[in-house]
Amino acid sequence: MFVSGRKILVLIVLLAVIKPVFGQQDPQFSQYMFNDLYNNPAYSGVMGVTNLTMLYRSQWTGYTGTYDEGGAPNSFLASFNSPVFKLRSGAGFYFMNDNIGPQNNIQFMGSYAYHLGVGNGKLSFGVRAGIFGQSIDFSQYRAVDPSDPLLLNGKESQYRPDMGVGIYYKAENYFGGVALNHILKTEFDFGSDSLKNALANNLVINGGYRYELNYDIILTPSLIVKTDFVSYSFDISVLGTYREKFWGGLSYRQSDAIIALMGVNVLKDKSLKIGYSLDYVIQAQKAKQATSHEILMSYNMPAVTGGGKKIIRTPRFRH
Repeated sequence: MFVSGRKILVLIVLLAVIKPVFGQQDPQFSQYMFNDLYNNPAYSGVMGVTNLTMLYRSQWTGYTGTYDEGGAPNSFLASFNSPVFKLRSGAGFYFMNDNIGPQNNIQFMGSYAYHLGVGNGKLSFGVRAGIFGQSIDFSQYRAVDPSDPLLLNGKESQYRPDMGVGIYYKAENYFGGVALNHILKTEFDFGSDSLKNALANNLVINGGYRYELNYDIILTPSLIVKTDFVSYSFDISVLGTYREKFWGGLSYRQSDAIIALMGVNVLKDKSLKIGYSLDYVIQAQKAKQATSHEILMSYNMPAVTGGGKKIIRTPRFRH
């Protein structure tokens, strides 16, 4: 029995929202619409091209702590994914470094996804596994009681296994997915039961629609929702693309910021994407700096057939 692609997408969303609906456990990226491998392992290879993406985010730029230590949070992400056509699947990995004052988190995750043709699109089931590392520099804390046994000396680091699973559907004009990350609820204790803490399960739902306003202009509204089953946050965005080269738009992050996004696709085949986003904080400005900045570079590598000849793709119809 065949099920239409649109029904599959609706089913994905319904499966997500029937669950309970966060503090920032994982770094957030304003250009999330170009960063789906980080959000969902089922994205691996779905686009049918080999892609390398790098993102750097400086959050609350210029912020300093009370004691001029710690500084503003900053995050770096590098990801790679590629289709494996012979196996009807895709594979990828990402490296993430997230610095939040005295704490630094590192992830290295590999992913694999199996693809099925459904309706006029592709349904993908993915899994990822790897290492989550957490480091704390206890010298950056200023304690009321310096003899507090919870304060360790110097810098302590621990590395633990981590896993995630996801479902993703991609058709010509719409896409969506659901992923559950940190399913192992990995714990860090730094040698003390009193410091024990676990990574919370993290559900990520995202989707969007590609609408051709005319031959030159494409509008793409999109949404991402994240929850740890205690609280949630969402970003909603609209991007406009002109002649597959220039793009820009606006985004809103719930109870946090409004965001301007802009970028350009360069090279002859428009395979190199360069993007920038500016967040302006609209809530709790006194506790933060007003702006955050993010830089994106994403490159789709040329496809090569078995005989070594390049495949020329038309970006307008790439999916």
